[in-house]
Amino acid sequence: MNKFSTFKCVSKYLVSIFVALSCQSVLAEGSDDPLWEAIKGGKFDFSARYRFEHVDDNAATDQANASTIRTTLGYTTGSFHGFGLRILGQDVSDVFEDDFNDGTGRSNAKTQFAVVADPSETDLLEGFISYTGTEGMFLNGSTFKLGRQIITYRNAPFHRFMGTVLWRQNWQNHDAFTFQNKSLPYTTINYAYSWNVNRIFTDEAVISARANFDSDSHFINLKYDRFNYAKLEGYAYLLDFENSTANSTETYGGRISGGYPVSEKLKLLYAGEYATQEDYGDNTANVDEDYYLGEVGIKYVPGNFIKAIVLKFDYEVLTGNGTNSFRTPLATGHAFQGWTDRFLTTPGDGIEDAYFTAVVKAFGAKFIASYHMIESDNLGYDYGDELDLLLVKTFKKHYTVGAKVGFYDADTNATNIARGGSRASDVTKTWIWGQIKF
Repeated sequence: MNKFSTFKCVSKYLVSIFVALSCQSVLAEGSDDPLWEAIKGGKFDFSARYRFEHVDDNAATDQANASTIRTTLGYTTGSFHGFGLRILGQDVSDVFEDDFNDGTGRSNAKTQFAVVADPSETDLLEGFISYTGTEGMFLNGSTFKLGRQIITYRNAPFHRFMGTVLWRQNWQNHDAFTFQNKSLPYTTINYAYSWNVNRIFTDEAVISARANFDSDSHFINLKYDRFNYAKLEGYAYLLDFENSTANSTETYGGRISGGYPVSEKLKLLYAGEYATQEDYGDNTANVDEDYYLGEVGIKYVPGNFIKAIVLKFDYEVLTGNGTNSFRTPLATGHAFQGWTDRFLTTPGDGIEDAYFTAVVKAFGAKFIASYHMIESDNLGYDYGDELDLLLVKTFKKHYTVGAKVGFYDADTNATNIARGGSRASDVTKTWIWGQIKF
């Protein structure tokens, strides 16, 4: 099957549903057919995101320019005795003949240019059957999904362990079985078994582990929000990848986060998290690493044109011993250690990242500024500093425009130059985009 076949099948399915709904809606008036009612009661969704990305990377031979557009078209049925169906097609296309390395490793990937990991591809992003139970202790409040789907356990974009890599045009997804239960008070129980991870480099990637992870993995995530000022989360992620054994690890951790209102307009914010990671499956390395996060901040709501001001300081550590390090291969890595993506893979010497973030929501727009001071956990040398800036505005709920820039200034100490690879080179990335979403 060529790369357009899946999308064509999805499109034909969606068009057929649309035509059926249009032509038979009159005939179906008063119909008591529950299957037809589930189909007729479904919902279409559509999105289109154009983005221009410029990369000036001292580690690459030439600068990169990429103009790409991501479009999605989906349909979710209504409920039929608790069952439902979700289909979502995704297409990513290069608008112009731009010069960038798409990261696939193909012969035509233009590897002399800096990387913009948005290869052209048409694929099925979601295609699953769901069931939501309403009776019985076990089924009440439970949802089951089987098929291709997105798996995340935290609000976007802060997917520290399980993510979609949603900043990239191609999104990460799983072929999986998932289960969620909310029958216990204040408690959400999530379990997933993933047998394949479809990565952002698509099936066009030459190296199999860049295209997908051949997975035999289990994810467990528990949340409890009984307390007014604290939310609790515990998790166990058992990653077993046949074609990427270095990323096969077992991770166990917990998180507490929340806020305390000082007044009607001022709230104190905090978060703390710890996780431990060891080798798992066929991983032959002796992995024994840790993850730490501490966060403090304030949220001020002045009113009028300024809706909110948030100021935060975070200290995040992914340990490393020079050979092995704490890894998060399924994360939305773009949201961590700076937007220039110098640290998508944790270096062998680990990471210590101290960063300040300011968020201002005013005049219907959002402004973010973040400054990172990044050094190694092992040997304690500086990697570099990064400044990130973003301005985004949404109009009438459906239309969004934005611009952002990231400046990574690499440290020139001898250890970083000797051990840092691309992390010892400066890079500047600039983005401008527009999105429509219904």
